Amino acid sequence: MTQHLPHIFSIATGSADPIYRQLVDQVRRQVAGGQLAAGDAMPSVRDVAQALAVNPMTVSKAYGLLEMEGLLERRRGAGMVVAAGRRTQRSEAHRIDLLRPTLERAAREARELELDDEACLALFAQLLKEKK
Repeated sequence: MTQHLPHIFSIATGSADPIYRQLVDQVRRQVAGGQLAAGDAMPSVRDVAQALAVNPMTVSKAYGLLEMEGLLERRRGAGMVVAAGRRTQRSEAHRIDLLRPTLERAAREARELELDDEACLALFAQLLKEKK
């Protein structure tokens, strides 16, 4: 089943992380969190590149790295799919490790904006409670 593209990928153009790394990290998080399951079809390189206005080689690089990791596999006639050969649900500790870089960036930005720790934690708690 092909996922609706905007729900799979988004890029932060001002991020220090290269775009291909942002894409790789998003797939890792979505597989670990169960949003992408074994056998789910990934959007084509061309579709992702057009939707995000990035070079197709960037998307291809991300998909290639994910394939080398064993998270994605190529299927004749279906393109890239989430690999079925390994356990896709990860431990809570692994999922926390995947979240850590995002929280580190948020903490750095909060410090740069000289925001109060309590206010930031309250905002984070509020965001966690909001429905998708």
